[in-house]
Amino acid sequence: MRTKTSALLIGIVMISMVANIGCKETTHFERGKKAFDDEEWDKAIAELTEAIQFDSKNVSAYSIRGKAYLLKGEDDKAITDFTKTIRLDPKHTEAYVDRAWAHFHKEDDDKAIADCTEAIRLNPKYADSYSLRGEIYNLKGDYDKSIADLTEAIRLNPKDINAYRSRGWVHRYRGDHDEAIDDCSHVIRLNPKDHLAYCIRGGAYLDKGDYDKAITDCTDVIRLNPEFAMAYHVRGGAYLEKGDYNTAIDDCTEAIRHDPKYAVAYKRRGTAYLRKGNLDKAEADFAVAKKLGLSSE
Repeated sequence: MRTKTSALLIGIVMISMVANIGCKETTHFERGKKAFDDEEWDKAIAELTEAIQFDSKNVSAYSIRGKAYLLKGEDDKAITDFTKTIRLDPKHTEAYVDRAWAHFHKEDDDKAIADCTEAIRLNPKYADSYSLRGEIYNLKGDYDKSIADLTEAIRLNPKDINAYRSRGWVHRYRGDHDEAIDDCSHVIRLNPKDHLAYCIRGGAYLDKGDYDKAITDCTDVIRLNPEFAMAYHVRGGAYLEKGDYNTAIDDCTEAIRHDPKYAVAYKRRGTAYLRKGNLDKAEADFAVAKKLGLSSE
């Protein structure tokens, strides 16, 4: 027959076991969170998986593990974790945006837009939702919606460099060169090492016919990132329009060296050869551009 003392001891042991489990869960979660902050994705995933085994309803553990998978490029696993996060917490705005990023990586643009739209419904002041959706609309060629979303992202977060840069890109392809230059100049003021902003602005200067400024911007890009093929291509375009065909050919050749499938660089180099009167090399470059999916017309 159990005595009151033995029953009490059993109760104390059981409480201690439960407390120990909770302690282990917390320890694994905290370790996983720290590993994530330290950009140790595999360690973060391992620790957070242990935390989830102790508590299958740990929303934060699923969310952070999903981010780690996303940053590792394991999009399907990321989507699974973000979906679980949303099931446990249907109002988890950030999880919708994170899942949208995973869909975006998988080129499932409609699902990405749907997740961003739901995030905006849940929290109309969450700037990242507009920024990502604006980026996707840009890639889909829906420039008006892209500009609207990126402008809203900037209104909500005036320090969002990515939104300014992306809007500058869209302005350039809409032919709004001055607006593109303004947006990229703003990015450069905030971050003088943003090579993408210099390149987009250089492209806008090229389109405007301000070839010297285009050359200056693209030279800055190459100084910051010598392997960035687009900078050589854009600068080659400026030299082409200035009539410096040899330098244009050199720049386009360098662009092709960094990106052998850069169709427009072949086309631009072919144009330079054509203007020099070298028909054989021009036709060869146009043929490669066509093979890569670009018309030589």
